[in-house]
Amino acid sequence: MNIDSTSCRAHQHAAGAPRRPPADYPQKGGGAREEADGREALGRSRGGLTSKVHLLSDDRARPLTWQTSPGQRGGSPMFAPVLDALRIRRRGPGRPRSRSDRVRGDKAYSSRDNRAYLRRRGIKATIAQPGDQRAHRRRHGRSGGRPPAFDKAQYRRRNAVERCVNKWKQFRAVASRYDKRDYIFNGTLTVTAIVIWLRDTVQEPSETT
Repeated sequence: MNIDSTSCRAHQHAAGAPRRPPADYPQKGGGAREEADGREALGRSRGGLTSKVHLLSDDRARPLTWQTSPGQRGGSPMFAPVLDALRIRRRGPGRPRSRSDRVRGDKAYSSRDNRAYLRRRGIKATIAQPGDQRAHRRRHGRSGGRPPAFDKAQYRRRNAVERCVNKWKQFRAVASRYDKRDYIFNGTLTVTAIVIWLRDTVQEPSETT
């Protein structure tokens, strides 16, 4: 299974009545507001008080795993945590699958740390390289190293994650984030992800021997 990774930039304002959190959830007064540590996944960006969803989807535009963060936080630092959270149950016995065959991402994920992380885990990468990184390598000549492999045909298939984001945004509770608490918002994301999977009527290809 080829897996696509990108960021869903859902700029959302917190709204709605406060709800009772779990007993073990850290308490604070005054309702949900912007936190320095981003505890409620809310932060100031150009769109105001926003939240961001970092999403991992499969090639059929179905959400697999995600992480929420304040709206001003970049996507690249969330790259490894999102991939680390991947768990796909196997049809037969064995541990859940936690490593994808390939990851496709846009220029925001092109960093030395992210590529080293993928090499350590043996995951193929199709990630566009921004112009400043290409220019930096050319300035250093031979010492700049070889450019990373890039497959244009594979990169075109990155649209799967954009289609997944569009499916998610069909749900108003996701697109507008009415939930004040981050754990409730993640519950909303989980419910809508289940609905997306249930609506997927395309049959898996049959195995041949």
